[in-house]
Amino acid sequence: MRRQGAKGDEIIEALIANSATFEKKTAFSQEKYRIKKQKKYAPRVLLRRPSARSICEAYFKKYPNRIGFLRVDALSLLLSLANVSANSDILLVDMVGGLLTGAVAERLGGTGCVCNTYLGSTPSPVEIVRTFNFNNEICKRIVRAPLHDLCSDQTGTKKIDSCNAELNVQISTISIEEMPLPSKHEAADSQTIVSPQSKMGKAPKAGEKASEEALKSWKENGFSSLIIAAPDADAWNLVKVLLPLISYSAPFAIYHQYLQPLATCMHNLQQSKMAIGMQISEPWLREYQVLPSRTRPSMQMSSFGGYILSGTKICSS
Repeated sequence: MRRQGAKGDEIIEALIANSATFEKKTAFSQEKYRIKKQKKYAPRVLLRRPSARSICEAYFKKYPNRIGFLRVDALSLLLSLANVSANSDILLVDMVGGLLTGAVAERLGGTGCVCNTYLGSTPSPVEIVRTFNFNNEICKRIVRAPLHDLCSDQTGTKKIDSCNAELNVQISTISIEEMPLPSKHEAADSQTIVSPQSKMGKAPKAGEKASEEALKSWKENGFSSLIIAAPDADAWNLVKVLLPLISYSAPFAIYHQYLQPLATCMHNLQQSKMAIGMQISEPWLREYQVLPSRTRPSMQMSSFGGYILSGTKICSS
């Protein structure tokens, strides 16, 4: 019937008419049979605007290892414990594919700034941010900065920037000298083709490098809060470097799939007297099926949602 161009509803009605046991079933079994056949022969697609909850649930069901097994209730608790609100400057270590970066930017709503820092010279991939379909205003608020630039002083950064500028000038001059000069026809063609593109402005992308003014402001005033989601990194090694970058009395929240790294980090923070009000939370979620006379917990649920260490930074001196 599919090859003949029959619709899904027609196929379902034909299956019901040819079924010898359909009339003997109860009303509940008949409805269940219809739903089962509808999923196979007449699927329905509902288009929705992407959100942090829907994206997190989709990745958790299909690719949980890409987001560090971060469940939606753990994500919401992580944002609440870090006090993510409007006009805040949030420092992130996002090693869960960009899900945390997108969730923080969504809650900020085009205000404040999201700075995703990383170790080394290669930033962590944040490809999930593209699925949020943010506008240009929100994309401008998502920046990246290596940890070396955030920790170094102003004189050091100026020296590094000047050295990099000199190297770039040398490379550009060498490449220009080695390139052959174009002919008159090629020059005319290049002018007609390139000049309209140069006038067009490029749309901002999420994850651009932070400006010098923003880095200077963060070094002087500190960040509003710190959020870490790095399942493959040691929590204490990150916290002892990143915690001095946030302002005093600022909250922090650290997610990890296992308990022991957070327990070790909490013990070291207590010994060094760098934070107060620390606690390790384990989110708990139970899904229910809500139907007439059939309300009960779901048959298959996730029994584990990771752990979150939260606290408030204080002056250790």
